[in-house]
Amino acid sequence: MIKVKNLVKHFPGHRAVNDISFEIQRGEIVGFLGPNGAGKTTTMRMLTGFLYPTSGTVEIAGCNVFDNPVETRRKIGYMPESCPLYTELRVHEYLTYRARIKGVPRNKIRERRDTVMELCGLTHMNKRIIGQLSKGYRQRVGLADSLIHDPDLLILDEPTAGLDPGQIREVRELIRRLAERHTLLLSTHILPEVEMTCPRILIINKGKLVASDSPQQLQRRLEGETRIVAEISGATENIIAAIKAMNIVEEVTVTPLTDGWHSCCINAVSPEIRTQIFECAVKNGWKLRELHLESRSLEDIFVSLVNSEELPEQ
Repeated sequence: MIKVKNLVKHFPGHRAVNDISFEIQRGEIVGFLGPNGAGKTTTMRMLTGFLYPTSGTVEIAGCNVFDNPVETRRKIGYMPESCPLYTELRVHEYLTYRARIKGVPRNKIRERRDTVMELCGLTHMNKRIIGQLSKGYRQRVGLADSLIHDPDLLILDEPTAGLDPGQIREVRELIRRLAERHTLLLSTHILPEVEMTCPRILIINKGKLVASDSPQQLQRRLEGETRIVAEISGATENIIAAIKAMNIVEEVTVTPLTDGWHSCCINAVSPEIRTQIFECAVKNGWKLRELHLESRSLEDIFVSLVNSEELPEQ
């Protein structure tokens, strides 16, 4: 569906995108992540044809974005983070207008409008003036706009911004349903949303693509350190000294809880540290009520990749 090859974008005194290449297959839901200033928005604008690259190519469903911009845009539905809407129009008027602009056949406009309003939870708001809607409902109107011409590819920039937890869950389920008919590229700063929604993620930093894989596979490739959480009852100084004395421990942080209990976060080079901690607790007469291996979250992966700027070898 998407083929990006050696994409580069220069601005005066700054290279925003630095020779990135990737492919996205039809029907995939892919998260696109990067810190502020990483080149994420610039890349998305080039994918949609709103910004021309310095060099490189982008193909959407077999069409070169820059050689065939009109044809390509028919295949793309794009919802920017700050979606521009005509706030004086009613929801159904706006979507009808957008359907005409996007070339939906006149005899199909009503059907498409009603379909996307139902998908986006807007049917009961169809006669409301957009300027009187909450931010969350405006986001829904923007999403309906991106869907109105039934594109092959949806590029969504922060689609859950301004939504409450219940609405976020609804949008998450909607995105999964949309993947049955569309390919989705989803950009967001809400990492748990990406983890729950996207089977694959792309991470860009300083204009370079630093990762392209599933969250689970990235976690396996980044596992060079084990993090253990233990709750122990004993003297603070004795706990710290005994755990630090273990030869596979790199770092230990002890936080006092209540009634003499301590929460210990231990970074080690092997999960076998759990056995040593248990044996140490028995030897010192400590009480142990929790001992578990903590998996690395997408946030941990993201921070590690952005800080290291390159993925460890497999």
